[in-house]
Amino acid sequence: MADEKHTYQIREEPPIPSYEEATSSSSPYSSRLGPQEASDDAERQTLLGHDLSGSSGTQSNSRRRNGYYHPPSVQSVDDEDDDDSGLGSPVDADEEAALRETMEEMDILDPEAAEDGRARRNRSRGRFSKRFYSITNSLSSFHLPRIKWPSSPNHLFTWIKARMPTIPEEYRPGWAVIARLCGLILIVVLVYLLVVSEVVPMGGGGFGAPFNPEWVRQFALQNVEGYRIQNNLQYVTSYDHVGGTEGSYVLGRYIEEKFMEAHMDTYTHDEYFVYLNYPKAGGRRVAIVEPKEKAWEARLEEEDAYDPPRAQTQTFHGYSASGNVTGPLIYVNYGHKKDFKTLWDSGIDVQGAVVLMRYYGSQPDRAMKVKAAQDAGVAGVIMYSDPAEDGFKKGKVWPDGQWRPLDSVQRGSVAFSNMIIGDVLTPGQPSTKDQKRTSKNKNPALPTIPSIPVSWSDAQKLLQSLNGIGEKISTDGNFEHWIGGVPDVGESWWSGHPEKSPKVNLQNEQEEVDKQRITNVFGSFLGSEDKAKKIIIGNHRDSWCFGAADPGSGTAVMLEVARVLGELRMQGWRPLRTIEFASWDAEEYNMIGSTEHVEANVEELRVNAIAYLNVGAGVTGDKLWANGSPIFKHALNRVLDRMSDPHQNVTLLELWKKDHGGELGGLGVDGDYAAFQAIAGCSSLDFGFSGPEHGDMAHSCYETFEWMSKYIDPGFVYHTLLTQMWLLIILELAQESIMPLKVENYATRLQEEGQKLIEWTETKASDYDIGMFQPLVDALANVGGKAQEFAQWEATWYNQVYGTGGFETQGLIVQRVAHNAKIAGFESDLLDLQRGNINGEEEHGLPGRTQFKHVVFGPSAFDASERNYVFPFIRDAIEQKALGKTKDWKLAEKQIKKTADILNNAAERLIH
Repeated sequence: MADEKHTYQIREEPPIPSYEEATSSSSPYSSRLGPQEASDDAERQTLLGHDLSGSSGTQSNSRRRNGYYHPPSVQSVDDEDDDDSGLGSPVDADEEAALRETMEEMDILDPEAAEDGRARRNRSRGRFSKRFYSITNSLSSFHLPRIKWPSSPNHLFTWIKARMPTIPEEYRPGWAVIARLCGLILIVVLVYLLVVSEVVPMGGGGFGAPFNPEWVRQFALQNVEGYRIQNNLQYVTSYDHVGGTEGSYVLGRYIEEKFMEAHMDTYTHDEYFVYLNYPKAGGRRVAIVEPKEKAWEARLEEEDAYDPPRAQTQTFHGYSASGNVTGPLIYVNYGHKKDFKTLWDSGIDVQGAVVLMRYYGSQPDRAMKVKAAQDAGVAGVIMYSDPAEDGFKKGKVWPDGQWRPLDSVQRGSVAFSNMIIGDVLTPGQPSTKDQKRTSKNKNPALPTIPSIPVSWSDAQKLLQSLNGIGEKISTDGNFEHWIGGVPDVGESWWSGHPEKSPKVNLQNEQEEVDKQRITNVFGSFLGSEDKAKKIIIGNHRDSWCFGAADPGSGTAVMLEVARVLGELRMQGWRPLRTIEFASWDAEEYNMIGSTEHVEANVEELRVNAIAYLNVGAGVTGDKLWANGSPIFKHALNRVLDRMSDPHQNVTLLELWKKDHGGELGGLGVDGDYAAFQAIAGCSSLDFGFSGPEHGDMAHSCYETFEWMSKYIDPGFVYHTLLTQMWLLIILELAQESIMPLKVENYATRLQEEGQKLIEWTETKASDYDIGMFQPLVDALANVGGKAQEFAQWEATWYNQVYGTGGFETQGLIVQRVAHNAKIAGFESDLLDLQRGNINGEEEHGLPGRTQFKHVVFGPSAFDASERNYVFPFIRDAIEQKALGKTKDWKLAEKQIKKTADILNNAAERLIH
């Protein structure tokens, strides 16, 4: 229904709820905590306590009347069962009395407590820990006067005596009794202060005892609850939440509340003002306008995915150019540059045409499809999801709803992410309000022709209009693999012809906002040993509509990961290193929220970020996949080896080796990991479960909770498994004394990729001198040798510590922390930065794309869909020589030398 679609009339001020709407107890989006309660602690800057100036009262109401995006009323997720945190609520006298009684009954001070008694007392200790934490947390919010401590034992005695009540002489006890009483008081005070400050953790086997890592892992695995993940997803998908809109903001508040319920130590958020586009009401059209007897107009919008209907996102392409063009219709298959060459070789000129292409296939990146069309001189692009790629198989009847409905439309961004990630107007700089911006004209990341997505039922009409026109498409010859799964097109498919095809009008007018506010939300569990060093856990929350898979499944899982770690926190456990959770905004446009955050904090992240673990579309099937830095191989294998597939009697590691050879895939530039890996040099991992056999509702409003729970993951079995997997990876990095990140695995992978690079060069040109690769070959050998030398220290440490009964001296602790820091810093050392007299050029980063500074992993300048583009500085230079853009090999030799120098520098820093 047209009146249910959003018009996105965006102004400079963001479409967020008014203060009254956001905090009213009657609002379905209201937090159980008031904004003032959440902002009392200066370290906890939260959305709940955020100043919503400019968004209240009449102004907000006016926005809604003018068609601002506004999520419908939905019921908040029911989680009363775990609302026992005590956050923001005072502790009464009865609770204190009950606490004292519990303390008397518990033998938490017994140093003789048996190890095997931990699990038996776990539940009662957990209840006590929660109540005790609640009281100490509340008490810590009071501003008590500072007590001046006496400077010596004599002064202490005088200080205590002066404050004791006067007792008649005949009733005064002996000094021995007084001394014992004073000693007892001091012990009680000291114990209380240590617990409140958490210097002494309430361990699993007695007060102050360290936590056994295996007990922590088992606790985490056993406390994952699938119904909570399901409840999370049900709320997340209850309204649409496009980046930068009110829906994304409100969802951010919900996520922040969940972080608070998980008892995190800090909560915060950051904001940026970025260029976004939204469809104008009445501004989009796809219609056959000539000949008149074939006149027809596309529906464009989807029917309501919910009954009763809910407000839905309009169909559009993020960052598409605005335009109104008319031209002959030509079918171009997948829109790969080879498809355009096939048409040219067949005498079909696409210049000035409006082309119809399908998603996926030989060119999986939608932006690269538009780029190929733009380079071929096309006037406009119409893109559709063909049933052949969405689970439909000819001759097999699928249950209703299991493959993409006939009116379903796949939205998405068409920004050229291999050129710029983040806000395309501020590459390399955070998009603060006053940041200088580049022009949208001739921006290397923005297409210059309009594009629009349509359903396959709309595409069917366009394909039918080409019957008998142009080249007949068959299953062999030049047009092999051009026939899709759209039914009833005719006896055959046809290409169309520039002079004979019907004329199609494509109108795409966008509302463009240069400074739209977006918000990222964060929460942290602080480390006990190395608080500055952190493992970052990330998921974006914005989606093109309801987003049950992308990113809803990842968001629902991340919230359960946070809750389970919060339960561990309530047991007194702390990680050795900080665990930071991040909910990103506007990822779908161009990884904007995460990139702007990295650019704003890049120096700190290069020093302190150990790893970035990303889950976006967490579950779309039952096949495990993982892409990332090879430094994770050992840790990932350890995790997968202790987990089993729910439907097969094998470990995930066995399946991983069978399906992927036990090797991580390349990262590319299509997720929030991109800025962490390529700009901050933070080792990154992206993973989840996929499976094409169930069909694909990607980026449509049919990607709903019901679709997920009925067809993709009934019982949320794989959501539960993904939660457990994510938890174990986090624990591997956060609580192990030496992080199981292996530089030697990285070195092995580099040597393999070096050989592949030489072989690839042979396919590009024949006139190269293999000797130009010698500096790289030597550097890779050096990295391998230094990595092995570096790894030997770990064996020495294990022998010294565990060979002496598990005792670690202070000196060894210092060495171990420094060793971990070198592991975390290895990938940062692979960035092309100014370091002393190495790389003395003024410009650092890939030429023309200086955001990307990693010399091992980066995007191709020629194809953003390329995932295994290793050694990007060298490959870009060789590509340019192969294409005739450079006349000799000097640029390639220069980039080989630069890459080798940086690799040698990283190797030396491992052992010095």
